[in-house]
This record gives sequence, C-alpha cells and structure tokens, in this order.
Amino acid sequence: MKKLSIAMLSMLLAGSMLLTGCGGGNDAQTTTDDQSDSTASETNTDYKLAVDGTLTMATNAFFEPYEYYEGEEIVGIDAEVGKAIADKLGLNFAISDMEFDSIITAVSSGKADMGMAGMTVTPDREKNVDFSRTYATGVQSIIVPEGSDITSPDDLAGKKIGVQQGTTGDLYCTDDFGEEAMSRYSKGTDAIMALTQGKIDCVVIDNAPAQKYVEANEGLKILDTAYAEEDYAIAFAKDNTALKDAVDAALGELIEDGTVQSIIDKYITAD
Repeated sequence: MKKLSIAMLSMLLAGSMLLTGCGGGNDAQTTTDDQSDSTASETNTDYKLAVDGTLTMATNAFFEPYEYYEGEEIVGIDAEVGKAIADKLGLNFAISDMEFDSIITAVSSGKADMGMAGMTVTPDREKNVDFSRTYATGVQSIIVPEGSDITSPDDLAGKKIGVQQGTTGDLYCTDDFGEEAMSRYSKGTDAIMALTQGKIDCVVIDNAPAQKYVEANEGLKILDTAYAEEDYAIAFAKDNTALKDAVDAALGELIEDGTVQSIIDKYITAD
C-alpha cells in the first residue's frame, strides 16, 4: 500500500495541521462581494477573468469548515481566503458552487477563474490545470463505527470503503484497494449516512470535516492513524498564467502577514 507507507502519522499530529478536502455538491449558486478598496502589490494585471472586474472561485460548498452554507451565504476557510485574495487584487469576489468533479472543467474552460475547494495537488490534476503555492496541508482520516475491527489503514483490505466521488480519498483508496472496494457518494454526508446504516465499513475523508461528522453522529470515531497526508493549492487554467502569478503573489503576502493562518484558526482549533 504505497499511499500508507508515506502517511502513517498519529492523529495527534494531524490535529495541529492545516486541513482541507473536497466535496460533493448540489445546484450551482453564486455569491458576490463588493469590490475592496485594497490594492495588490506589484502584480501583472494582464490576465483573463470570467467576469470583468470579478474574481470567480469555483468550489463545492458542502465541506465544512472549508466551504459551507450559512443560510444562503457560502462561508468557510476557502471562502475567506479567496475573498482576501480578491481584496489584494482590487477585484470583486464571487463564488460559484458546483459538483466537485466539475471544478477543474469550469476553470479550464474559463467559466471560473480559479478552483478552491480543498483541492489536492496531484499529477493527474496537474495535467489539466496549474496550481498556486500550497496554502494548507491536509490529512485523510478513516471514520469507523465504535467497535469496528478496523483499527489501522492496513485493515481496510477486503472492506467496503465509502468516499466522496472525485476526491483524493476516492483516488487513493481506488488505487490501493481497487474498484470493487469502493462505494462513492456525491457528498460526505451521504457517505456518513451509509456508514451509520451499516451499508459500508468505513469512510475515508479529510480530517476537518471528519471531526464534524463524528461530533454530529453518535457511535462513530476517527482512527488514531491517518490514511494519507497531502498538500492543497488553488487551481488555474493552463493558459491563464498571468492570473496564477497575480494570485500567487497576493496569496504569498497573505501567508506572510499571518492572514491565512488567522482564517484557518478561526475555523479549526487544534485540541
């Protein structure tokens, strides 16, 4: 299990890491903020935008605490970091909610300017989009029912594994255990429901939402040993290098001045 050999770390360590993930989705919805008076540092403004004067972020808003709905508003870590980037660039900001599997297509086709959905940098994705610098590190966790005979990633062989379709949990587990082991769901909540109903043996998903799911569903727990560790970044169309460079510069400033960390700390506390 090549994925496991590089990522067998304690969840005590994972709890202190910066986390993101990926989600399933519903109908598209766009939310827009007013243009900021802030200006970016010296950046190349010769870039293409889906909507003139607006930075549009494609996401999947069913992945608390990274992107989720509060009423009709999409909030979360990625939403706030995206807005802070737009402010740096002096642009309006909009979020387009869609199925996770549609994000790279939306970015590549120019329907959205960037993809920010707890997206892991993988070789396959790099064939279709370019990525910014890493802004967070994520951990894939394993959720099981209390009393399960699954006590580590090594015990997943021969089990029915629930994942969110198109996420890295899906990719990693399919690679390690094969198609026959997989049960795919459009949302993490659907996978958790199937687990509570005994239809699957476990769920592999990012640690931050995993904690939320366990808090909300009595009788579930997260294994102490994580499944994988990964880096997260923002996706851009390969023919929009100027925008990638501008966002990268703004993101770098926000990391340097502590803004990104403060946003993450607002939503994730390390116990």
